[in-house]
Amino acid sequence: MNFRFADLRSKRTADAALGAPLARKEPTVAAPLSAPPAPLYQSGRHDGTQDYLDLKVRLHQKLIEEINLSVLDRVDRGDLKHEIGGAVARLLADEDKPLNTQERERITDELVDELMGYGPLEPLLKDDSVNDILVNTPHQVYVERRGVLEETNVRFKDDAHLLRIIDRIVVRVGRRVDEGTPLVDARLPDGSRVNAVIPPIALDGPMLSIRKFSRIPYDLERLVEVGSMTKACADVLKGVVKCRLNLLISGGTGTGKTTLLNAVSRYIGEKERIVTIEDAAELQLQQRHVCRMETRPSNIEGRGEITQRELVKNALRMRPDRIIVGEVRGGEAFDMMQAMNTGHDGSITTVHANSPRDALSRLEQMVSMANLDIPTRAVRNQIASALDVVVQIKRFADGVRRIVSVQEITGMEGEVVTMQEIFRFKQDHIDTEGRVIGRFEPTGVRPHFYETFLANGLEAPELFASGAQGGRA
Repeated sequence: MNFRFADLRSKRTADAALGAPLARKEPTVAAPLSAPPAPLYQSGRHDGTQDYLDLKVRLHQKLIEEINLSVLDRVDRGDLKHEIGGAVARLLADEDKPLNTQERERITDELVDELMGYGPLEPLLKDDSVNDILVNTPHQVYVERRGVLEETNVRFKDDAHLLRIIDRIVVRVGRRVDEGTPLVDARLPDGSRVNAVIPPIALDGPMLSIRKFSRIPYDLERLVEVGSMTKACADVLKGVVKCRLNLLISGGTGTGKTTLLNAVSRYIGEKERIVTIEDAAELQLQQRHVCRMETRPSNIEGRGEITQRELVKNALRMRPDRIIVGEVRGGEAFDMMQAMNTGHDGSITTVHANSPRDALSRLEQMVSMANLDIPTRAVRNQIASALDVVVQIKRFADGVRRIVSVQEITGMEGEVVTMQEIFRFKQDHIDTEGRVIGRFEPTGVRPHFYETFLANGLEAPELFASGAQGGRA
């Protein structure tokens, strides 16, 4: 639907045009304007000056006096930009501030971003080279590109401006953030993960972290291209998923656990029913038959919370072929192990840990969070029986995420869960340009699931054909 600028006029403006007394205007939800963004996005001689900021603030205030904000959601961005462009030209003439075409185009884009989007974050959200956006304070914004942090010149006007942008994000997914709930996890419409912390928890002003989603989801072939693994390793992971082996992906924060989970999930069959469970929905599964569930925090009265453990229990009643938990963090680990042991083969989950052995220890600790009086040996037996393969990911100093170990769980020896390593990454040195130099190498161990590959009609990698049994870790 095309709107003319007249369609956007607020009642206040219409009343003024008719000579009617102006009613008291309700506070607007539009955020105050920001200082200009980083040099990467700058264009025009007014960038970086207080005059430029003050000009934008005045234009923005005049526009929201004329625009009916309640209809903005129904206005096409292109139509709005066209109409606001004309209004900006008129207001600039009133201000006696001549701008060239490029400068006028840019200030129009920024005003549209303030009215419809996320203000100064919009250029960063549109930049595909940016992986993470980290707002430490309204006046300090970092981004991560290719695993390396760099500071930008993006600025918010003040704490109130950043708070309004945060509120705009969380309200759209039914969350809230205030002094009573100063921590919040949310997501953007494209699935990008958002975390916000506000005062009194944040001492220097509101903080915002955005983990962006790739517009083009990674697959294993692309991960091979960027050096995260070898083709032989990718072939093994494809077979693990196709053969319905239970997979645990382990790694630290920002190492690419969810990216790898998305990549391997592409090899789940189209005829299988998949149920996903997440704290904040971010998985990008490509299959059609996917049932997605997300946890819910408690309301302002402290009621209504839905935890991951409750969702895992409910998933078992939904006739799933596979259950995928975005990340196990607590007592749901026990229910996940139970599901893997009771016919839900091929399930996948991730966990924060620094090594495959640490990952199993963390699972053991999380099972204890379920407040069940289970002997330690019984818990370890459950883990050894439920899981088949553990993949460890690490982010190196050069920013590249690499699979550093693929291990098969082989059972129990006494009180210890036994594993054998199939692949590893061995770092040799760091070159003069800061790049990590190393090599991926198979260990020569033939995994127990080699026979499972053959039984399912899969072509097992040749390196297994001459491998020897053993090599437990």
